[in-house]
Amino acid sequence: MMSINTILNIKINSISKKDLLSNLTEGVLFTPNVDHLVKLQKDEDFYNQYKKAEWIICDSNILGLAANFLNKPFKEVIPGSSLLPMFYEYHKDNRSTKMFLLGAKEGVALKAMENINNKTGWDIVVGAHSPSIGFELDEEECNDIIDIINNSGCNVLVVGVGAPKQEKWIMKYKSLMPHVKIFMALGATIDFEAGNIDRAPILFQKLYLEWLYRIIKEPKRLWKRYLVDDMPFFFYILKNKLGLYKNPFESPGK
Repeated sequence: MMSINTILNIKINSISKKDLLSNLTEGVLFTPNVDHLVKLQKDEDFYNQYKKAEWIICDSNILGLAANFLNKPFKEVIPGSSLLPMFYEYHKDNRSTKMFLLGAKEGVALKAMENINNKTGWDIVVGAHSPSIGFELDEEECNDIIDIINNSGCNVLVVGVGAPKQEKWIMKYKSLMPHVKIFMALGATIDFEAGNIDRAPILFQKLYLEWLYRIIKEPKRLWKRYLVDDMPFFFYILKNKLGLYKNPFESPGK
């Protein structure tokens, strides 16, 4: 049903969409892409939070191609932007599923909630909140957010505030949300659901050019990330292929 592929310093689940949806009943889910894998070579705290997640699912077609190059193919690539709609469609007749959306700019999470509830025909999303910029550094605001989430009665929390912020925030505060069974860190997915950002057309997706479409749509924010910051990924993968890659945070025998 599921196997584990180690790509660079991260163990990633190789699983089909069908098996993931039927087995995702609890735990923390992260969706690594190229940008994550680069950050995971430099940010030890991010790396340590990743190691605690129960579900780590390949989010990126480029990462999928790299896995093929390493002879470690994934059963399926499951982008976070596809996972969320698959999840609420799968649970649309399950009235015990109650979701909360945390992320995006003011008003966007509420719009995403409205759109999702219209699609499912009932209030599967019971609450939504868009935090302030830098909220993760404000303990009082974080506690207020936790109260809002707990008072909503949700048992599934979707956090979309960007990596590594969303992953670190979930791991820091999840113990204060005991009724939440599933935590999903899903990046820009809330924006997609609100219609605030368009997903790449199918042709771009099939040609593995979703990253290019996002640069075209948001050049100021994303050009440096994709064209500069993430370029070392390909060097790391080549080192991995040649048996020269070493985990920067673990000794060989650890």
